[in-house]
Amino acid sequence: MYHFFVTQDQIGPETITITGPDVNHMKNVLRMKPGEEILISNGVDKDYRCQVETLDSDAVTARILSVDEEGTELPGKIYLFQGLPKQEKMELIVQKAVELGVYQVIPVAMKRSVVKLDARKEETKIRRWNTIAESAAKQSKRIVIPEVTGVMSVKEALAYAADFDLKLLPYENARGMAATKEQVEAVRPGMDIAVFIGPEGGFEETEVEEARAAGFYPVSLGKRILRTETAGLTMLSILMYQMETAK
Repeated sequence: MYHFFVTQDQIGPETITITGPDVNHMKNVLRMKPGEEILISNGVDKDYRCQVETLDSDAVTARILSVDEEGTELPGKIYLFQGLPKQEKMELIVQKAVELGVYQVIPVAMKRSVVKLDARKEETKIRRWNTIAESAAKQSKRIVIPEVTGVMSVKEALAYAADFDLKLLPYENARGMAATKEQVEAVRPGMDIAVFIGPEGGFEETEVEEARAAGFYPVSLGKRILRTETAGLTMLSILMYQMETAK
């Protein structure tokens, strides 16, 4: 079943109106016909199973068949602070993080980041990453489209995460899985969790110390050294499982 997103003002008592680029996609790419069933999300808290009624040049109208308020979102919010990697890696990270349930992705410019973005390049990249996030949200039947924010400095990122319930920093020099297990088992539904991941070259020691001072807890992901695109997704997978199963 194809999946689309709308804003609340497009949702009526009995029908939903889809506008914008999705109209052309539905008509000319998917070649949809009246009578086909689709899934529509309001981007906040509801899924609507609908049946296409009309396909006009600038709008598609769908009749609401049922409403699902339970949805597929995690019972908490995970924020991925990702040290800027090379372009193709960031695209992979955004796509898979959205599939795993991340609430927001925050690119962070760190001392060992290979990529340096000027204002023009940053705007283009952010637009591209958000397009990937939307596509991944549709594929994985998310109710919300996770946002990829503008690039932050380490100082800005630490301030942004100041009031979060749990702050984890997977770090190659952290030792022992017992402490990691203790932190993960503390995860409960409703928590806001920050995960801070270094770039290809890893964290500078001063960045780790700054994060510690801001309440981040360095944790180990095992004896092997994980690439930046693997470390964040590993941590997200662990947290996703804990959130879904914790009482």
